[in-house]
Amino acid sequence: MSEVIVEQNSKSSTNNKSIKSPDYYWAEDREPHFRRRKDILKDHPEVTSLIGFNPNTKYVVVLMVVAQLTIAAFIGQLGWIPFILIAYFVGASIGQALFLAIHEITHYLAFKSKKYNNYLAFVANLPIVLPYAMSFKVYHGEHHWDQGKDVIDTDIATRLEAKLFQGVIGKMIWYLFQILFYAFRPIIVRPIKIDKWQVYNAIFQVTGMVGYYFLVTHFLGFEAYLWAIFYLLFSLLLAGGLHPTAGHFISEHYVFEEGQETYSYYGPLNKITFNVGHHNEHHDFPNIPGSRLPELRKMAPEYYDNLKSYDSWVKVTLGFIFNKDITLYSRTKRKENS
Repeated sequence: MSEVIVEQNSKSSTNNKSIKSPDYYWAEDREPHFRRRKDILKDHPEVTSLIGFNPNTKYVVVLMVVAQLTIAAFIGQLGWIPFILIAYFVGASIGQALFLAIHEITHYLAFKSKKYNNYLAFVANLPIVLPYAMSFKVYHGEHHWDQGKDVIDTDIATRLEAKLFQGVIGKMIWYLFQILFYAFRPIIVRPIKIDKWQVYNAIFQVTGMVGYYFLVTHFLGFEAYLWAIFYLLFSLLLAGGLHPTAGHFISEHYVFEEGQETYSYYGPLNKITFNVGHHNEHHDFPNIPGSRLPELRKMAPEYYDNLKSYDSWVKVTLGFIFNKDITLYSRTKRKENS
């Protein structure tokens, strides 16, 4: 990588000139989405019609939760080969979709009321076993409002991770278990004060899982419950690594083209991931639900069509692992007090 990130010749970018240190890309300007949002609103005020919530999200979430917990209860009766195939093709797909449903919900995009969005996040959290939705909301909010800020934006791999997981083998190991780093890194790097919603989240999760335990063991036995928990956890591990949708973790902000720090994916897997691939659009307007982000791009094509984007998360993943110039340091950072 060159030492200086070139200026991106794009009306939609404010990431004009950043200095590449021996590790991360260090930017001296504000993240690009603030300026692009203002420019788009000036040129296309009609995009405000897209702001709001998607009333269908709650139905999709409840359906996925019921399906995942039902499959988990019965899967122990099927044998190892069906277990692995179902966990990969169904369980991991639903698991990733639930991660991204919680992402959508914590932006208050399922209900007009913040309270009801939080309640729905509790429901979506159930098959994920551990209560994380309300903590994620705090950390993800910081990722948006302080994108790239050192220490504050815990979406970025730590120096220790970058030093330990180098080369093809190192990056492959990190990628396969990235969901664990994604889950525990914020807690270690930037512990947050526990608020009432995190407590409610934990109570709802424990109560729900205890109820699930009694229901499954009563009708199917204790062994079925053990298989169910194993299925849920295994599906989540697959969702964060081997599954094609896991590529979104890499595609969103890893710098594959110098001068651009956020990237969109315009492929078919958006249909099962709440359009999280439209990531430039999402960061520009986090109050537009995923279902309407394609419309945002159509309304303001001059702001998005000239940005580097992807059509395959699998290709992004392979590029991350096998391209020696792409490392865990390939993220844009800003000083904490900038």
